Amino acid sequence: MRTRYTTGKNKRKKKLFKFAKGYRSEKSKRLRMVTQQVEKSLTHSFTGRKDRKGDFRSLWIMRINAAVRELDMNYSQFIHGLAKAGITLNRKMLSEMAIKDPNSFNELVKVVKSNK
Repeated sequence: MRTRYTTGKNKRKKKLFKFAKGYRSEKSKRLRMVTQQVEKSLTHSFTGRKDRKGDFRSLWIMRINAAVRELDMNYSQFIHGLAKAGITLNRKMLSEMAIKDPNSFNELVKVVKSNK
């Protein structure tokens, strides 16, 4: 008697078609097109998640730079001064401080300027 792999194959197909739900025309109906499109989509979603982290970092840097320039300094001088002063705050927190708590951010800038 010959063994058939129907249940495993059907599970795999079902999983792929579930991923392909919402795709247009044959990309959601034909198995070959579905497998190709799902593989491509998953690759792009992975790289997109990695890219998002860099996008947020650049956003935080822009915000910090804008806030520091109002106080007659630029971003690189500010970050260098923080490192010299031994203050370890990440860019996300610095950005939040610049937006939501400008007084404490101004104090940080004063500390950096005094350590020049």
